[in-house]
Amino acid sequence: MELMLKDKNCIITGSGRGIGRATALLFAKEGGRVVVSDLDAGPANEVVEEIKSCGGQAVACIGDVTDRAFPDRLIKTTVAAFGPSIDVIVNNAGYIWDAVIHKMSDEQWEAMLNIHLTAPFRVIRAAAPYIREAAKKDKEAGRLITRKIINIASTAGLDGSAGQTNYSSAKAALVGFTKSLAKEWGPLNVCVNTVAFGFIETRLTQVKEKNDLIELDGKKVSVGIPENRRDMLKPMIPLRRFGTPEEGAGAVLLMASPLSDYITGEVLRVAGGK
Repeated sequence: MELMLKDKNCIITGSGRGIGRATALLFAKEGGRVVVSDLDAGPANEVVEEIKSCGGQAVACIGDVTDRAFPDRLIKTTVAAFGPSIDVIVNNAGYIWDAVIHKMSDEQWEAMLNIHLTAPFRVIRAAAPYIREAAKKDKEAGRLITRKIINIASTAGLDGSAGQTNYSSAKAALVGFTKSLAKEWGPLNVCVNTVAFGFIETRLTQVKEKNDLIELDGKKVSVGIPENRRDMLKPMIPLRRFGTPEEGAGAVLLMASPLSDYITGEVLRVAGGK
């Protein structure tokens, strides 16, 4: 059977852990050449080595995706490693910084917009010259080659989530961004879609009482969900369980593969039926 991403150059932000990591490994298994982008060098390099040990191709690009200079460096790393074709971009990097509205700081609000909305915009803008030029050449040569952009959202952006007005707003805006770009780049044969995850077992959804921290610009942000809230959520999911990173990666692969070449501007809800 033909590999679904054979010889495709694939950028995945936030791919050192969780859904991003599972997606990177799955893309490589399906023949993709993967750029593993992450804030932390250790996890990113581990994913690269795991891919290479299985005969795949991968390179790491370490840095903060919200840094204005990072998107250009990410694209240059991709081109230097695998050539000028950019076939798949998965904007997955992100975290949560929760608070009820009357206790939320401007910093918390702006941080969520920066990571979940502005960063994907900048990555895509940096890739635009390569994608547009390749699309024009394809058209001149009579080739029909479909490129993919998958923006990772959340059901919080579709349904809302108490204590997450910042996160929910950013993810809702990302859906609007996706739908608009799908119309803008449709003539270039670029499919732009959103995968909106519900509860997937990752570092961000683990038991908050573990006191796991993400360090950003010298600040430490606690991640996770209080255990009592986790216990309340599971019975509300028709499948009665939380998803795995591998199940999340399968949904991203669907939208990156030829199976979705006539799907654009859509939101794929991956939430166990919730």
